Amino acid sequence: MADQTSKVYSRLIQVTDFITGNRTAMTIPWDPDCTKFPNRKDVPKREDAPSGAAWVWGKDDYLGRINLLTPTRVTAASKQVRTGEIVPLNLPLHIPEVPAFNREPFKHEIKTLAEGVAYDDKYSLNTQSGTQWDGFRHFAHIPTTTFYNGTKGSDIQGSTQDPNKCGIHHWAQHGIAGRGVLLDYWGYANEKGIVYDPYEYHAISIADLQECGRAQGIDIRPASQGGDIQIGDLLFIRSGFVSTYYSKSPDARAAAALRPHTVGPDDGQRWAGVKQEEAMIDWLHDCYFSAVAGDAPSFEAWPTQEDYHLHEYILALWGMPLGEMFDLEKLAKTCREKGRWTFFVTSSPANCEGGVSSHPNALAMF
Repeated sequence: MADQTSKVYSRLIQVTDFITGNRTAMTIPWDPDCTKFPNRKDVPKREDAPSGAAWVWGKDDYLGRINLLTPTRVTAASKQVRTGEIVPLNLPLHIPEVPAFNREPFKHEIKTLAEGVAYDDKYSLNTQSGTQWDGFRHFAHIPTTTFYNGTKGSDIQGSTQDPNKCGIHHWAQHGIAGRGVLLDYWGYANEKGIVYDPYEYHAISIADLQECGRAQGIDIRPASQGGDIQIGDLLFIRSGFVSTYYSKSPDARAAAALRPHTVGPDDGQRWAGVKQEEAMIDWLHDCYFSAVAGDAPSFEAWPTQEDYHLHEYILALWGMPLGEMFDLEKLAKTCREKGRWTFFVTSSPANCEGGVSSHPNALAMF
């Protein structure tokens, strides 16, 4: 009976596609050029994948949602460049001066080759200490200790490690470019008198983002549901961390970053971010963003008060790049001045074989 129902459903999709001109992703591996993708509850399950996984691009895929950045979509996104302004999205490498979550600070050393004539320099950098892409090796699906597309901890470190599995070099060799969308929740909250401290736990709900989008003139539903979000868009959420960082004294910034870090809801590391809720999970999945990023140290509200992290869904289950501590200050100002919240964005991650994460080297263009 199940097989018969599946055949009827497939035939119905084929007829609907013929009438509408869509190409619906149905059979794994999906074709990235499809124009319609299933909602989270309808994603076909791979037998070797954890519950809720969307490992749909092939068994040897390590690009995940970056697959959505096809030549057709990048070409369409490039039409966002109209007036030529360039807005970098990267904090200086030494910011934050004291990183959160026990991470090492950036170090820069000048090496003299010939005094007064030639110099090199040397960087010591934890890729998680400042503006960053979390790669697929960064955070596993905790119940199964499995990273994206079946990668295990033993593939990342140890005698059987395989640098090809989920290494950040796959992103670098593809490149990241597409249409960016900014939701300036910090600006919206300030305008509406919503008071919170980005340096403390504060959960931004899907309802909050919907209201923020409405104030900006954006319907944040996916286009398939009548909204403004297009397949392959890169989402940016400004929650106020960077703005607040520059308003605090060095001592206050350091004290917050050095709060004790433990596992669980009582973690001393506490940051504002998006809320862990089913509606948020559905939205982040069903919009088919190619990547999501924010200005906060954890993107999601930290510590989670649920029995899961959004990191598990975004990175391990879906294969979607996750950006943190992006500098969205000038971007928000430019968007507000221009009265538009979409733009062309590029990012060139480090071509480090087997790398876990990367500085994004990201630019927005208007």
